[in-house]
Amino acid sequence: MPPVDSTIERLRDLPRSELAEEIESIVLEKFRAVLLMDDSEELPFDISYFDLGLTSLRLTEIRQSLEQLLDLSINANVLFNEPTVAHLVDHLTQEIQDA
Repeated sequence: MPPVDSTIERLRDLPRSELAEEIESIVLEKFRAVLLMDDSEELPFDISYFDLGLTSLRLTEIRQSLEQLLDLSINANVLFNEPTVAHLVDHLTQEIQDA
């Protein structure tokens, strides 16, 4: 895995559409790993994390992993007020773009 600095710098240099694609890829990788899904399995974007089978503990693990990788803080309210992969990707894309 590349160092955090190179990952976040590379992401910040991308246009918004490409940034969103990269963030989506990173988020999907984290969720699939925690849900024990392989790459061929479809992960719904607009279904609540909890309906996907995640627990608060697993969601916290994903949050911490994303925070470390993307070098930013993710407010827990973001995860619980809009609990879908699509909302998380939009939020992270905006956060990185605004940084």
